[in-house]
Amino acid sequence: QVQLVESGGGPVQAGGSLRLTCRASGYIISGACMGWFRQAPGKEREVVATITSGGTYTSYADSVKGRFTISRDNVKNTVYLQMNDLKPEDTAIYHCAADRKLGIVPCPTSSQTYGYWGQGTQVTVSS
Repeated sequence: QVQLVESGGGPVQAGGSLRLTCRASGYIISGACMGWFRQAPGKEREVVATITSGGTYTSYADSVKGRFTISRDNVKNTVYLQMNDLKPEDTAIYHCAADRKLGIVPCPTSSQTYGYWGQGTQVTVSS
């Protein structure tokens, strides 16, 4: 059974930082694109960042460029999202996702192409 479990969310003041962690089990993520997505209340789920299987290529939503960094440790079967200079508009539930297809470059940014999802971790940024 494939499981993606996110952690590291919580309340933070504007300008602060959080590091999200996504641990996978039942699925070896080393060959797959991984993505972080977020969904705020009343809004559609949107891509935040993606990373290719080897970690060479990353992509970011314009709204987080320069503030967020996605990385991965394939030995630990884990993906991270370092979030700095957080803003109230970053408030959302953050989900990690794994692509079922292997070796895809560049990584897709559509949530519909990712086959495995975590339950999410809440990030709340206060002003």
